[in-house]
Amino acid sequence: MSTTATAAEISPADGSPPAASSAGSPRGELSMRVALRGQRSVAVRQFHQGALRVLRPHYLDGSGQLCYVMVNPGGAYLGADLYVVDVEVEAGASLLLTTQSATKIYRTPGSYAEQRMTIRLRPGAELELAPDQLIAYRDASYRQNTHITMHPTSSLIMAEVITPGWSPDGASFKYRELRLRNEIQVESDGGAALLALDNLLIRPPLGDVTGMGFMEGYSHVGSLIVVDPRVDQALADELHGLTAGYDAYSGVSMTQTLAGTTGLVLRSLSNSTEELNRLLGTCTGLLRQRWYGRAPLNLRKY
Repeated sequence: MSTTATAAEISPADGSPPAASSAGSPRGELSMRVALRGQRSVAVRQFHQGALRVLRPHYLDGSGQLCYVMVNPGGAYLGADLYVVDVEVEAGASLLLTTQSATKIYRTPGSYAEQRMTIRLRPGAELELAPDQLIAYRDASYRQNTHITMHPTSSLIMAEVITPGWSPDGASFKYRELRLRNEIQVESDGGAALLALDNLLIRPPLGDVTGMGFMEGYSHVGSLIVVDPRVDQALADELHGLTAGYDAYSGVSMTQTLAGTTGLVLRSLSNSTEELNRLLGTCTGLLRQRWYGRAPLNLRKY
């Protein structure tokens, strides 16, 4: 499955292609491995350096799910910044990974900012990715590449909201490029096989991205990606039904079933970060309760 939103293949406004990243060594690195010990998940390896940190791990409830909060002490991503994140969740372990605040992309003259994330989920592992919104400001270019390898019995829930940042003239689409690419592979007896390739590409300088067939008059994008053996058409229909009560335009796509597991992508368009957060929170809350017996997320960051 490939989901692509694109105005054309040239950027920025002067007609030149996006500059290649000039990043050498990563500005920030984070690596962790989480394992099940008794009734709780714990970090058995943790490493960070540069402009990435994690806060002290904690538990939101009695389920044993470990919660980590990623922090960028610099406060924002700038031109040529490269951030590298590596996460492994061992068999039977459960991890909730979130951020302390919004990811802000400021002007990136000469080169884009980039985040590369590699995730490995072992048999029966659970991972929830719940970052705060990504905000792209005027003249920002950003690329986010996430590569996920899963066992057929593992479970993934990842939600993200993209919003345009403030600009002096009040216009919404002043950033140059946002490219978010999620590649999900499932392990089987014959090796890892591609389950989903979700590619979101927005390049406002090439034309009006607000119109029909693209942003449909909206300015914000919300995405929910779920991969689990319990995903089926009935669940996709149920999640789509939940979106009806929100001021958003939503659709759901499903992947093929591979080695007994299936994925779905819910994409929503709105003019409000809060509305998309509520919508995605309702959908993830349903899955947390039904699959894991956990309450909806209430991270109380503000």
